[in-house]
Amino acid sequence: MGGDNAPAHEIAGAVMAARRWQIPIVLVGKATSIEAELAKLNIQGLDISIENANEIVGMHDSASDAVRKKKDSSIRVAFELVQKGAADAVVSTGNSGATMAAGMFVLKRITGIDRPAIATLVPNLKDETLVLDVGGNVDCKPQHLVQFALMGSVYASQMLGKAAPRVGLLSNGEEDSKGNELTREAKRVLKQTSLNYIGYIEGRDIYNGRVDVVVCDGFVGNVVLKVSEGLVEAIGTMLRKEFRSRFWSRIGYLLAKPALKAFRRKVDYAEYGGAPLLGIQGTAMICHGSSSPRAIMNAVKMAHDNVTRQVNRKLTERIGEIRALQSDAFEAPNVVAQPNTQGV
Repeated sequence: MGGDNAPAHEIAGAVMAARRWQIPIVLVGKATSIEAELAKLNIQGLDISIENANEIVGMHDSASDAVRKKKDSSIRVAFELVQKGAADAVVSTGNSGATMAAGMFVLKRITGIDRPAIATLVPNLKDETLVLDVGGNVDCKPQHLVQFALMGSVYASQMLGKAAPRVGLLSNGEEDSKGNELTREAKRVLKQTSLNYIGYIEGRDIYNGRVDVVVCDGFVGNVVLKVSEGLVEAIGTMLRKEFRSRFWSRIGYLLAKPALKAFRRKVDYAEYGGAPLLGIQGTAMICHGSSSPRAIMNAVKMAHDNVTRQVNRKLTERIGEIRALQSDAFEAPNVVAQPNTQGV
């Protein structure tokens, strides 16, 4: 109920997912609004039900206050359905900070994970790169980056089919002497893990396919995400201007149109659906507030695959190694970590 186009786009995308992949759907929110939207669509034969929730968390609401005070909000009720076993996953286009807070408050964290992380897929020259954290934790401790690396590696293995995902730590250079106190301490411990850690990487490596998983704190990750989205928009605008500027450019556009459409699909966030919230005892996908129905459809499919491929079970199985290392590998922390309650 909290997205920019709620609930129309959310419902349309959920119906598309139910029809295309026969995924059972529970729509959580104001029942009268949901019923009005469903009446516009053909849902015959689809497994779609409604769970009423009378309150809405707005984009400007405090995440922690929204979770605690708005007990009948759609986002909290949705997570409570997962807690009770009435649903398997949550997909939300609402306040991302509130979604993260609700996931932690209702479902709790996986034992051994201090901070859940928001991950996102970005296209590279070969396939995709998983980047985390992209905004869940703007201030991190070294052990959080190590945990992000583990979560990213498990996700890439289970969801992207990478046998031994290559993990890189985002820094301002590849040399061991580069980085800051946070990355240098995380690097030291990552070298001791069984992860396929390849060392420091630079920003360019996110897109050239050198690594499968990029690890960074949420402040840096969110900047990377927003720069990437802005660059795609800028390139698209520049190309349109060039193609319209001269007659021969218009002819060239007609010849290049199939390739341009393929490129647009590759860089369109709607193809990737949503960003998984990793580290909670359940599955959640955080989507753009302005997500199209197609983006919602793909996010529902990602959530469904996340559950069926047992990402959380695999993560729980491997967390013991990281916990053992952390017990004596890190000195007393001097970096204060706080969850990003303002959203992404």
